[in-house]
Amino acid sequence: MADMSWNLEQELEQGRAPAWPQGGHDVGVLKLLRLRDQMKQLLMEYSAAVRGGETTFLDQVVEEKHIQGVTEDLQTDKEEIEVSFWNKTLALQRIQLMAALRNKMKQDDKDSCLILETVNRIVLLSQAIIKYQQLAHEKKQKLIDIKRKRLSLKKDQRRKLQQIQTMKKKQKKEKGNKNLDEAKMLQNLEKERLMTTVIQNVFQNIIIGSGVNWAEDPSLKAIVLQLEKNVHLP
Repeated sequence: MADMSWNLEQELEQGRAPAWPQGGHDVGVLKLLRLRDQMKQLLMEYSAAVRGGETTFLDQVVEEKHIQGVTEDLQTDKEEIEVSFWNKTLALQRIQLMAALRNKMKQDDKDSCLILETVNRIVLLSQAIIKYQQLAHEKKQKLIDIKRKRLSLKKDQRRKLQQIQTMKKKQKKEKGNKNLDEAKMLQNLEKERLMTTVIQNVFQNIIIGSGVNWAEDPSLKAIVLQLEKNVHLP
């Protein structure tokens, strides 16, 4: 394995990426350097002019804002060029690495066999990772569905409880009204019984006070016996 690593390093050394970008990257860097020098020169000239009283304070403020804006633009361009440079450098290094691996695998030796075995293992691991990611996504989706169903069941349960409570309150109110009606009916019945008792006593006193022998008259006897009944008894 150490020999394989040394061989790979040798092949990468032969096709190593340059430390600095070529072509368009050189133009971008040189442009930045020239602009930096121009900005330095411009700042020096304006500083000398301000010290010598050759410009007004307003002009100085305007120029400073302009210089600040240009400086910010240059800084942004510089960062974009650096990012682009490093991305292309990494891409080039990856290409060189793949080329070195392909060349090494063509040699059909022990190291190339190890490389091929490692690549196949990486492919299998990548496929397994993708599969488990899909399973994890499916499990996550099922969990979301279960949570939604639980939330829906909780809402239904809360609604049913509210309906039950409303029904109980209604039944309690109806029962209270029914008890009140029954109490009023019993009260009225008691009044009717009292009035009937008073009327019975009055009729009895009338019959007895008249001096009529009610025992010999069947009709009067039936009336007197009926009046003697207690209206409170069934």
